[in-house]
Amino acid sequence: MAVARGRIPMDRRNSDNIDYYSGEPESVAFMIFGFLDEGEESPEGSCNSGNSFDGEDSVEDDGIACNVEENKAYWESQDRFLQETLSWTSSLESKVRHATMAALVELNLEGSGCVCRRPVAAIECRNCMRREVSDRLRNAGYNCAICKSKWKSSQDIPSGEHTYLEVVDNSSSKHGEVRVIIELNFRAEFEMARASREYNRLTDRLPEVFVGKAERLRALIQILCSAGKKCMKDKKMHMAPWRKQKYMQAKWLGMCERKVPAPILPAVEHLDRLPKPRASMLTFDMLENLPGLHCTAIKVV
Repeated sequence: MAVARGRIPMDRRNSDNIDYYSGEPESVAFMIFGFLDEGEESPEGSCNSGNSFDGEDSVEDDGIACNVEENKAYWESQDRFLQETLSWTSSLESKVRHATMAALVELNLEGSGCVCRRPVAAIECRNCMRREVSDRLRNAGYNCAICKSKWKSSQDIPSGEHTYLEVVDNSSSKHGEVRVIIELNFRAEFEMARASREYNRLTDRLPEVFVGKAERLRALIQILCSAGKKCMKDKKMHMAPWRKQKYMQAKWLGMCERKVPAPILPAVEHLDRLPKPRASMLTFDMLENLPGLHCTAIKVV
């Protein structure tokens, strides 16, 4: 089957203006965004409001108990919002996810090498894995492309680039163009070496392969980056700029270039076996090069 080739121009993705498609459940995403916006920083001394104590030790002990309860409530709410965001899915996401998993299983069963001469499933060959999955999704009828995002440095984040897969669906006139993002190494994007037990519990819930719409990914980024900020603050550590929400959003929700790669031709391992150029019949000595050929000499007068 012929594979389409070509390059699609740069496309502007504005993560702050992602539309929610009508007809889809929106309560989970809006509940998450509302909670994070309103409860990002709780006012100091909220647990002690309206209470007075005579001794300094009592005030200090109550403050410690208050912080423990607030910390526990925070991580429980983050865990709940994360599970709710991951559990809800649309029919399009389910179809693309099923096709993606089938492609990965097929690659693992084949165990074939790629153009890099490494196993397709090897982490060193993630580029070839993306190409193989993209080819299989296009063969299955999906408008899949390899996307490469790039962003410049700013006061908040450094410059960078990231590569992922994207399926664009235009079958529904009601919803318009729908983006489904595929990240083959999703969990590792949020893991931190010195994270707390509570934060690691959140990342353990993440799938290794993410397949979902842009607004779902935006919600997950907001939950995990908020949790990462809380984790670093509790440990009195500086949060790396590549862990910030703006940096994570730039990876999948910023400017990107969609590219449908051309099919790779099989490599020629033995160049000496290539067919030699044909000799011209005007200079070909048939008697010398074909000794088995018998013919009668004709005298030219």
